[in-house]
Amino acid sequence: MDEDFDIPAAAGEDAMMNDDFDLPEDDAPILKVGEEKEIGKEGLKKKLLKEGDGWETPENGDEVEVHYTGTLLDGTKFDSSRDRGTPFKFTLGQGQVIKGWDQGIKTMKKGENAVFTIPAGLAYGESGSPPTIPPNATLQFDVELLKWSSVKDICKDGGIFKKILVAGEKWENPKDLDEVLVNFEAQLEDGTVVAKHEGVEFTVGEGYFCPALAKAVKTMKKGEKVLLTVKPQYGFGEKGKPASGGEGAVPPNANLNVTLELVSWKTVSEVTTDKKVIKKILKEGEGYERPNDGAVVNVKLIGTLKDGTVFLKKGHGDGEDPFEFKTDEEQVIDGLDRAVMNMKKGEHALVTVAPEYGFGSSESKQELAVVPPNSEVQYEVELVSFVKDKESWDMNTQEKIEAAGKKKEEGNLLFKSGKYARASKRYEKAVKLIEYDSSFSEDEKRQAKALKVACNLNDAACKLKLKDYKEAEKLCTKVLELESTNVKALYRRAQAYIQLTDFDLAEFDIKKALEIDPDNRDVKVEYKVLKEKVKEYNKKDAKFCGNMFAKMSKLQTVETKEGGPKEAEPMTIDSKA
Repeated sequence: MDEDFDIPAAAGEDAMMNDDFDLPEDDAPILKVGEEKEIGKEGLKKKLLKEGDGWETPENGDEVEVHYTGTLLDGTKFDSSRDRGTPFKFTLGQGQVIKGWDQGIKTMKKGENAVFTIPAGLAYGESGSPPTIPPNATLQFDVELLKWSSVKDICKDGGIFKKILVAGEKWENPKDLDEVLVNFEAQLEDGTVVAKHEGVEFTVGEGYFCPALAKAVKTMKKGEKVLLTVKPQYGFGEKGKPASGGEGAVPPNANLNVTLELVSWKTVSEVTTDKKVIKKILKEGEGYERPNDGAVVNVKLIGTLKDGTVFLKKGHGDGEDPFEFKTDEEQVIDGLDRAVMNMKKGEHALVTVAPEYGFGSSESKQELAVVPPNSEVQYEVELVSFVKDKESWDMNTQEKIEAAGKKKEEGNLLFKSGKYARASKRYEKAVKLIEYDSSFSEDEKRQAKALKVACNLNDAACKLKLKDYKEAEKLCTKVLELESTNVKALYRRAQAYIQLTDFDLAEFDIKKALEIDPDNRDVKVEYKVLKEKVKEYNKKDAKFCGNMFAKMSKLQTVETKEGGPKEAEPMTIDSKA
């Protein structure tokens, strides 16, 4: 037939255009060539003529392109896109075609050819489509799925539709902190170009041009090219945008069509949770392994101030070897140390370090220049190679005990130097090495227990210095689970309880410690501290209560004068409190 038969929606179908035609997985049967099976429970059947490629199938909202031939059950042909020589395009799952097509074509793969037998209830129903399709007709369509373009409602509110024009690479998407490089062209609905830019770089979270660009790039892959249909709320809203800087004006409440290509991006990550050490990847590294604590690393370094002054350069001279240091040993500033442990071999990154993780509030004389107090610094770093410190799973039981003992001694030295946070990390690592001792011999278990007790006690002392009283209490409790009469654990837990104002628990631990060691001078001193704290607390409590009751008394007096209830007897305060 010469007329273009667009497979119109069946009678009553328009009212169902928003129905969700997603089918359960069981309704998309696996077929062999020549095999026919039912799809769903409404009588739709599919016979596979030719297998498709890959495993992906189109989804609701995708723009599909097919060739088809439609016939009645007696073989009468009523339409064919093949005869016209032009593929038929439509949006899947939007009621633009009969329901049997929406349900059947979403089970197909690219290049697949199948025959669908569609009952009248999923086609043109009781009315048919005169003059070619009679009432209550069951139809057959020989359909080949040529291709489809994925169309996604990015914000799930109809504000931005994304149609993929060119598929991207891999699977990663940019995040808010990342810096993306894009090409884009924005047009009004009449085709007027209002902006066109090549090689624009911006931070995703900060956005560019209009909100739709940032929303869209977060869903894109490297090399992906898309067409965005943008509603005003993600464009320039009710106010529009005046012409400026070579860009055209956007009228109020205007829809935009934006062609956007994500050329590449630089991954930016927060090395520390307080966002004071930031790492931007300039070149991706190899594999997945990163240096651990105690690893020996070789790097090329260029350190600069915010004004561009170079204060350090390592490994960049002719024949100069890379700079070597051991991580977690204070051989470089803390921020650089942490960033390098977050890198892969061969990775090239720009690391920005705030003063708290850099040179602090003091002036620091470096190789090529002086770093002023409170300076933010940047390092261009290339991780040439590294050798990881031996992990616990690579050690035998005796090696674990020896390594734990070494970590404990390192922690002791750091504690004596007043470096409590670093000492705490050493004690934690020591305990972790010997945490699981089921494969230890009896002698090794005794050694491990002694190390756990010593390290947890020392770690508790660190936590007290760092004013992390809850963690100190937990560490002491761990020790007491191993040795219920450990006086140091009772003493330090009491110190933590006092700071947490859990005075009853503190007194219980102190009394128990004195029962075990009546002459312990430190415990006796702490008991005096506890009593003073209790007195001080009770005075503050009594003063607070006195002030509160005084205010209540004044309020009641005012009420009496104003004809309210009579002044009540003030509550007495327990003098023993």
